[in-house]
Amino acid sequence: MKKLLVLLMIGFFTFLLGHDLQLISVDNKDGKITPKTIEEEFKKAGFYISDNRDMNVPFMKQFQNTDFKVYNLFTTHHIKSVQNLAKQYPRIGLFTPMSMSIYTKKGEDKLYVSSLTIDAMSKITGIPKDNKDLVNIVKMVKETLQKALPGGKFETLPYNVAATQKELITKMHVKLKSGDWKQDSEAMIEEFEANLEMNGFVQAGFNNINYYFKESGDKFFDIFVSESICKLPVIYTVAKTRPEAGAFAPCSISIYKKSSDDFMYIEYPNVYNWIASLDMDHKEGIKELIEAQAKMEVILHNLKTDYEK
Repeated sequence: MKKLLVLLMIGFFTFLLGHDLQLISVDNKDGKITPKTIEEEFKKAGFYISDNRDMNVPFMKQFQNTDFKVYNLFTTHHIKSVQNLAKQYPRIGLFTPMSMSIYTKKGEDKLYVSSLTIDAMSKITGIPKDNKDLVNIVKMVKETLQKALPGGKFETLPYNVAATQKELITKMHVKLKSGDWKQDSEAMIEEFEANLEMNGFVQAGFNNINYYFKESGDKFFDIFVSESICKLPVIYTVAKTRPEAGAFAPCSISIYKKSSDDFMYIEYPNVYNWIASLDMDHKEGIKELIEAQAKMEVILHNLKTDYEK
């Protein structure tokens, strides 16, 4: 009876924590499946491709080493679904674009693609798991991956999500000065980008989400952009033990202002998602993540302080 109770408790907590990442793999000995062929399949499915970056190039340049035959960070989003979600759930900007890692380890022939599950996206954004547009995004990603990797199988990762008491979103907002919001917001974004560069962050992509609203004459937002930000030592170090971490990298920093108010928001899914979702125990990787998080928090704090003086 005691053994049964223990098994039931283990099962309960596994269900409760679940998996935040999904991994599809396929034998790719002939090398026919590449990051480019995967990108083409997503284009056919109607996705907008933000970037498909070969990380082995910067890995070799900065660290003179790589553990992978292939390691690409792939970022994409589905424009119509994002538009449908953004007004009620502007935090969809945290996954506009969504990230994936495409990789093959040295000495292996299997090709893997990692992406976030609907559980993770819902948990971080607050969008209900049964929201039809969120369901559609995740469904389309899964179906497209199955087409891009013929014969591929989705695998269960050998760990569950670890518990965390940390906030999963780092956020900052300021009230812009009346009548001068455009000049102020542009100056803040320029200062933000300059500070990112000075602190070793790389802008890996830029998406003007509001462009699609303006094209249709919709003025709900004055500003809505998403910047893909990466810190090379972070992904290089973490990928050594958790190559699937590319589902979080680069991270999307969402910057938006609704036309109905004077507040500008800057938000991003922080490193505690990586640590919990990947159940990380690699000290060097955790150290890189925490240091990057600390720098980002200082950047946002100083930005807010400077503006509100």
